[in-house]
Amino acid sequence: MRFYSRTAALLSISLLAVSAIAFAQKPEPDVMLLVDGEKLIGHLESASAAGVVFKSDLAGEVKVDWAKIKSLQTSEKFAVAKKGQVFGKHTDPAQIPQGTVSLADQKVTVTPAAGAPEVVPAADMQNVIPQDTFLRAFKSPKIGDYWSGAAGLGFAWVESSQRSETLTTALNLVRTVPSEGWIDPRYRTTVSFNSAYGDTRSDGSTITTNIIHAGFEQDQYFNNRLFGFGDVSLDHNYSQDLSLGYTLGGGVGVVIHKDARQELDFKAQIAYVSQRFGEISTSVPPTASHTNNLIGAVLGETYNRSLNHGITLHQELSVVPSFNQTSDYTANFLANLGVPVAKKFNITFGVVDNYLNNPPPGFQKNSFQFVTNIAYKIN
Repeated sequence: MRFYSRTAALLSISLLAVSAIAFAQKPEPDVMLLVDGEKLIGHLESASAAGVVFKSDLAGEVKVDWAKIKSLQTSEKFAVAKKGQVFGKHTDPAQIPQGTVSLADQKVTVTPAAGAPEVVPAADMQNVIPQDTFLRAFKSPKIGDYWSGAAGLGFAWVESSQRSETLTTALNLVRTVPSEGWIDPRYRTTVSFNSAYGDTRSDGSTITTNIIHAGFEQDQYFNNRLFGFGDVSLDHNYSQDLSLGYTLGGGVGVVIHKDARQELDFKAQIAYVSQRFGEISTSVPPTASHTNNLIGAVLGETYNRSLNHGITLHQELSVVPSFNQTSDYTANFLANLGVPVAKKFNITFGVVDNYLNNPPPGFQKNSFQFVTNIAYKIN
């Protein structure tokens, strides 16, 4: 009995300690007073010369013009970047004003832990950034940091005069270090995988679809617009008698346009391309197996855009002309639209088009897929 009493007492003390720590770590809410007398309770998220982003406990995230703010005092610490400040790998974060901030009269007052406060007019300010986010951008990341993307799975089954099963999978991951928009990126890693497998059976015959693509790319930024990269991709396409194709190369890329909602990149590289045909053919007579070893260029563009209501668009196009066998050029197109249906889940609708100008006899040049998946968001 004494044992159970001690156990209960220790458990109660532990729960009280955990509760006290959790309560102590919870920041005090910020109070924003507006010039019309309205009061918002919540937390300051960010600010710039264009306005203040405040997350209200009742109204959610709102953007407020400076002229409408009477006062705001934060309990958490922020870093304040002045207009024209460029952040890169050589920036010393200690030189940027950091501390609690107060907003009044269209000015920001930064109060550091030690030293005199500094006042920055709203018109001269570039960003007000949470201090932990600001400092994190200058640290070496852990292997699991900064990853975002989605993993998807789709399945269709038909049982009628025709029987068919189709399974599609997709994995797309991007890691940009750092990922914050106010600082120049240092490097970016992209991992992609998608597959489509299906059988359609009718009158004793079977039509098989088996398409697999995997890719890896590593980008190294020279500045916020120019980067060098190396990549490798693997392909298998039963519908075009391609048992294995791979591309290995490297080149340079340019960020043509980038803002808070969209980015357009153009890339050019020199690559080695290998295509092995004829090992999976079921044609009669069978296609003779052969391998194309090509040296060529890869010219491509990538476009990403965030739309309203959390909808995302991703699109890629690449054209691969060959220098040593000019008739063996290829092209690839991919586009998908992600529509959120729950906090961590999207429905994705996409198309994938692979073009081979010189496939084996009896096979079409074009392979087109329409794919829809339930995708789990990773971020």
